Amino acid sequence: MHLTRFQPVLAVAAFAGLFLQVSRAQTSAPGPAAGETAGAPVAEASPPWTLHAQATWIDQAHPSFNSPYEGPNSLMGNSESERTFSLSVFLGYRLWEGTELYYEPEAFQGHGLSETLGMAGFPNGEAVKAAFPNLHYNTSKLFIRQTFGLGGETEKVEDDQNQVAGAYDVDRITLTVGKVAASDFFDGNAYSHDPRTQFMNWSLFESAAWDYPADVVGYTGGFVAEWNTKDWMLHYGVFMEPTEPNGARLDYHVLDAHGQIIEFDRRYSVGDLSGSVRTFAFWNQARMGNYDYALANPDITFALTQSRAYRSKVGLGISWDQQLAADLGAFVRLSWDDGRSESFAFTEVDRSLAAGLSLNGSRWGRRDDTLGVAGVVNAIAPGHQAYLAAGGTEGLILGDGALGYGPEEILEAYYGWQTAKWLSVSPDFQWVTHPGYNRDRGPVAIYALRAHVDF
Repeated sequence: MHLTRFQPVLAVAAFAGLFLQVSRAQTSAPGPAAGETAGAPVAEASPPWTLHAQATWIDQAHPSFNSPYEGPNSLMGNSESERTFSLSVFLGYRLWEGTELYYEPEAFQGHGLSETLGMAGFPNGEAVKAAFPNLHYNTSKLFIRQTFGLGGETEKVEDDQNQVAGAYDVDRITLTVGKVAASDFFDGNAYSHDPRTQFMNWSLFESAAWDYPADVVGYTGGFVAEWNTKDWMLHYGVFMEPTEPNGARLDYHVLDAHGQIIEFDRRYSVGDLSGSVRTFAFWNQARMGNYDYALANPDITFALTQSRAYRSKVGLGISWDQQLAADLGAFVRLSWDDGRSESFAFTEVDRSLAAGLSLNGSRWGRRDDTLGVAGVVNAIAPGHQAYLAAGGTEGLILGDGALGYGPEEILEAYYGWQTAKWLSVSPDFQWVTHPGYNRDRGPVAIYALRAHVDF
């Protein structure tokens, strides 16, 4: 693996983050003294701003594997290695009581294995779906958040990425509008929701059948309303869709092209062990192709493109996490979509079941380390299968030119070694059978090393 090309960038990121952290420690107001309540005035408890940074480098490779034929969207059968790098700064400022402005500039470099193609459950969650040989700037997030307290008990919210510290009513309504990532608000999970520190596979850190609205690098414009209470939260969001699958431009025909999602979260505890269940339903509208219409075309080459029109896709999902012991947690994700319209913005999955375990290292004297093991089974609807089997290659991420269909099965294990408070290093292994739902290809072993700097 090739660490050297990114060593200078990581060093600069680490130095910059350390400088910012020291600066914040010197300028921040002191927190509440012993005996003070969390509901103390915000101005006395914390500064009205937040500043954080992260850098993540992932080097990933696979040896050669059985690959009797390949198409333009195949995972290449020859051995290969690729790497990705991201650098983010998280800025936030409280404009006035209850109103905050957030800005997240990012820089990306690199791409995933085989140009980020060939597996529905792609193995690198940091692999943007376009290749950037040099550092590429992106205004990833720019949004305003308005919080309305409903009275009653208060809670202290700590300073964090995209979160200004302060005291908030537990019962509150929060409105967000601007450029965001839809996945920041929906389908959360305590043990598998961040590919920079947890599981890296696309179908583990997210419910894979939720074709969430996003541009080519995973962001969109939208509005989110959230109603939070002590035991539950209700979210609703509406987001812009891209003009074409995996597109860089968003479609401003918002009445015809948008994605909506509603989610209900229930938090609970069994003794001292906490858990949560999140259920959601989504409805996407965009200029999508239809697999049945494409199959009716005698020339499959451009059939999916020619079938595109404004149409909809619906789906459901559930995400559950549960503490099993003080140091052990489990999670399950289940998601489904109707599979008639083409996969448009995330990945080519119509049904997915994922489950895993997360164990921190307190049992071997490394309480800040994490060992994670999980598995996932992905599937696609019959029309989607028939399109790929007929030689269709206009899909979002798949297209071997033929298909001996089988469910895509993935096992992932990682060990997050917290070498310092600000640095974690994680070796990662994934074993994939039927990559791209193709029984004729694979299995394939995928190895990775991830370094993550966080301030």
